[in-house]
Amino acid sequence: MAPYLLLGFLIAGVLHVFVPQKFYAKYLSRNNKLSVVWAALLGIPLPLCSCGVIPTAVGLKNEKASKGAIASFLIATPQTGIDSILATFSLMGLGFAIIRPTAALVTGICGGLLVNRLLRDDDVVDIDSCSCQAEQGNKIWRVLKYAYFDMLRDIGLRLLIGLAVAALIQVAVPDEFFLQFGSQPLLQMLVLLVIAIPMYICSTGSIPVAAALMVKGLSPGAALVMLMAGPAVNLSSILVAHKSMGRRFTSIYLMTIVTFAILFGLLLNATGIDFTIAAHDACCLSTSALPSPFKLICATILTLLIIFALMMKLFSKFTSKETLAPDVVVYRVEDMHCSHCEAAVVRAVEEVPGVEKAKASASANTLTIKGSATEEAIRAAVEGIGYTFKGRK
Repeated sequence: MAPYLLLGFLIAGVLHVFVPQKFYAKYLSRNNKLSVVWAALLGIPLPLCSCGVIPTAVGLKNEKASKGAIASFLIATPQTGIDSILATFSLMGLGFAIIRPTAALVTGICGGLLVNRLLRDDDVVDIDSCSCQAEQGNKIWRVLKYAYFDMLRDIGLRLLIGLAVAALIQVAVPDEFFLQFGSQPLLQMLVLLVIAIPMYICSTGSIPVAAALMVKGLSPGAALVMLMAGPAVNLSSILVAHKSMGRRFTSIYLMTIVTFAILFGLLLNATGIDFTIAAHDACCLSTSALPSPFKLICATILTLLIIFALMMKLFSKFTSKETLAPDVVVYRVEDMHCSHCEAAVVRAVEEVPGVEKAKASASANTLTIKGSATEEAIRAAVEGIGYTFKGRK
């Protein structure tokens, strides 16, 4: 997977730096079918996880995007991304690499249309808008930093966990284990939904797990259910969506993901195409199919980058223990999971009068504020975008 991941991360960095958020809002502001389609199309290549997509969607709402477009973006974006599409191709074959973004596109569009039809404007919680300040610095450096540091800091640990789980499944789960459910593919899907929905699993980290389960007899349709529902939603994103968007919005959002994941899984099984061979070839490489020197170099580079990013993430947990200036206050903020969450919190509090500088840390669950802003004002800004404010640390 390493060459495809390195390329995917690079493309993600280019999208992040060179495509401004206002570009997306421009095509999503009208309350019609076209805005819903654009939301899904624009969201699919973005490497946002199920928690990181929430503040991005809130930002789109602040830019006056329609409620249907927000739902379409929320549903389609975390299911896939340019990095996970390439990784899916490398590990599970061309078929899954095509089916996965197609399913995300259809699910997002249908969910957005349902929201437009069933939800009134006043059913979505109103959130005070905040402007999105442009990042500063050399663009090439920002591309590389986002691609090979920020993204790896966000998903590196979960990617490693996914690979470790895949290896454990390969060794510990008996061969043909899932064949005992062979006559009940729907039961496989329901079991995986119960497991996948509460979990936090990124669209890339879920790939080796799905491939390993298919080798053990899991049906391709059930694997697709995990690849769709697992990255699309988790318990944290459900709670944040409920708080930010409202109960009815969240209910439609969840039911769309569950229903279409099962539907696409059943349709994939009905085709009768055997995807297990590609998964087996990826998971069970023989001695005649050792990685080429190029792949080994890419794997080494990726491993070193992940180690560095995770070490810096661990180091950041202890920086808050340093002596603080009199006008600096550290607050505890929960439900942040990635750099997109950090950026959303920082943008919100920087609009508060009296805030001179702000810095958020998802790994330490902290928000450091320099300035004279009151705790009540900071709380209102943080809770206004759906995160949990716990007061001074």
